[in-house]
Amino acid sequence: MGIKRFPEADLHCHTTASDGLLTPYELIKAASEIGLKAVGITDHDTVSGWSESIKAGKEFGVEILKGIELNTEWQGTEVHILGYEPDQESKQFQDKLRELREARMKRMLKILDRLHNMKIDISVSEIKAIAKGESVGRPHIAQALIQHGYAKSIKDAFTQYIGAKAPAYVPRFKLAPKEGINLIREAGGVAVLAHPGQHDLGKFIQIWVNEGLQGVEVSHSDHTPEEERQYREISRKFHLIMTGGSDFHGEGRKMGVKLGGWGVSYDVVEQIRDLTICLRK
Repeated sequence: MGIKRFPEADLHCHTTASDGLLTPYELIKAASEIGLKAVGITDHDTVSGWSESIKAGKEFGVEILKGIELNTEWQGTEVHILGYEPDQESKQFQDKLRELREARMKRMLKILDRLHNMKIDISVSEIKAIAKGESVGRPHIAQALIQHGYAKSIKDAFTQYIGAKAPAYVPRFKLAPKEGINLIREAGGVAVLAHPGQHDLGKFIQIWVNEGLQGVEVSHSDHTPEEERQYREISRKFHLIMTGGSDFHGEGRKMGVKLGGWGVSYDVVEQIRDLTICLRK
């Protein structure tokens, strides 16, 4: 890949609590088998995978960094914000997550209605069975389209039916990056910009730093070596924590993205924990 990887910690992983294919237990077991010291559980809009992950972590000797991924939007572009170690007991935090999950469900129902108008009937119960967790997303609908024979792959399902500009596309509930950052910070967590290379977000990072951003995901499965260097330099300029992770969902959901294939050394986990301690003093 051109840049040495540090597979001690993969801080961007998804489980069946949102749109991953492995349960929290299965993911942590797999992490232990490849020698990871720490894993970040960063499901979309839910913390329901934390408890099982922590139990599995104790069993397999893998440290768990509790996290979440929030989908926000900036000037028509998706911006994902990772939050590490927010206080699960924060009422404001939990209320907003509930609101986001409800918005996801409403969006799913609208997408299913549009598919129905296209003579494609997929039930809510099917989607919930595929999702398994409480956070429902378009990848679950894509999986249903594949099972019904309407698409050959996740990418095909998005292109033909549910991706932007496709006939059954429905815009998401729009949370601004500042709102996502504030939600995480107010819950005592560390706010990190996820995979900025996906949408060339480097020029906006200073804006979000001024709004409380504390880190940038430098190592990521979608980043080229040149992008890694670019975001490393930006992180140094603004004194941001440099995180990293594979964005693992499971081979069937994100082809070629392997657990631990991207990540950071263990000292980044310590940096995040130290910062949360400082924030809560």
